[in-house]
Amino acid sequence: MAPKTMFSFFLLFLVVEFQTSFGQDSVNGAYWSADGGIAASDIDSTLFTHLFCAFANVDSQSYAVTLPSDSFSQFTATVQTKNPSVKTLLSIGGGNIADPNTFPAMASQPSSRKSFIDSSIAVARSNGFSGLDLDWEYPRTPGQMADLGSLLDEWRAAVDAEAASSGKPSLLLTAAFYYAPTIVNASDDSIDYPVEAIARSLDWVNAMAYDFYDPSWYKLTQAHSALYDPSGGPFSGSHGIQAWITAGVPAEKLVLGVPFYGKAWRLVDAGNPGFLVPADGAAIGDGNIAYKDVKEFIAQNGATQGYNSTIVSNYCYSGTTWIGYDDVQSISAKVLYAKDNRLLGYFAWQVSQDLNWALSQQAKESWEA
Repeated sequence: MAPKTMFSFFLLFLVVEFQTSFGQDSVNGAYWSADGGIAASDIDSTLFTHLFCAFANVDSQSYAVTLPSDSFSQFTATVQTKNPSVKTLLSIGGGNIADPNTFPAMASQPSSRKSFIDSSIAVARSNGFSGLDLDWEYPRTPGQMADLGSLLDEWRAAVDAEAASSGKPSLLLTAAFYYAPTIVNASDDSIDYPVEAIARSLDWVNAMAYDFYDPSWYKLTQAHSALYDPSGGPFSGSHGIQAWITAGVPAEKLVLGVPFYGKAWRLVDAGNPGFLVPADGAAIGDGNIAYKDVKEFIAQNGATQGYNSTIVSNYCYSGTTWIGYDDVQSISAKVLYAKDNRLLGYFAWQVSQDLNWALSQQAKESWEA
């Protein structure tokens, strides 16, 4: 290789390394679920830098990634009509995956991991996605966590090799994980995520800082996505983020999750509303209620509204129904927390639950303030 050519190659290498290490754009993201109730064409994509298209399928026999509908293949072109610079990622799996054994089985063998990885890259490229997002909820054993680490390392190697051979920018590689790096299962066993593999192989982690409590099993009203817990307990967004950082995932590879939905508890005593008061199951459906439906509940029932700045949660109540949720105050506080702690950004689950883009707009404004 001639000296000039070699020098040029060295400069290119430095530029690529610099961009990889320090040039990742901030993330003002959100998930769109195909069954969420709004078409991709209705998304105000000007409010986001990244949109996650959820969820692609994984064949339980071949472990190949497939798209469930034409709306997925057209997703990128559709959302870029309003915002040509928005990046799209194909999210794979989800909490309601048809067969929960699919991910553990896929990740357990090199051949099945390769089928998954190769097909995911091919599907992403052929449908215009900027990246891939893994949503495995959740590995349940130390062995599955080790397999997850192998999957991520092999996925990164394949993504980089594909980019080098095609001359295209590398696909982004992300994952939606538990809010903290350790999962405590029903037997009180602690299971740790493969933090080293995560830190070296993912562009970032979407930390799902919600669903800490649910009226189906927790018999006191509570904020299901509190940013802080004054009692020092582990179930808060700030605790999870700091735990990820302590474990070894840099702040600039963490994206804080915020929910566009709340949880509705049924009060035992309508005359005793508040946080941590006795409740008896879900007040509405399974307890999950979209932000837009919370606002409708408030309007129809003249519900009392409040905001707890200590834990960072909005709430409302009427009769025996008490709802903890995120409104513009708590969304703003959480986004500012992410910004002040030098996280990469924030993401929301999910866009269809917003009302007239109020939460999405507030999040964007708070990040840019």
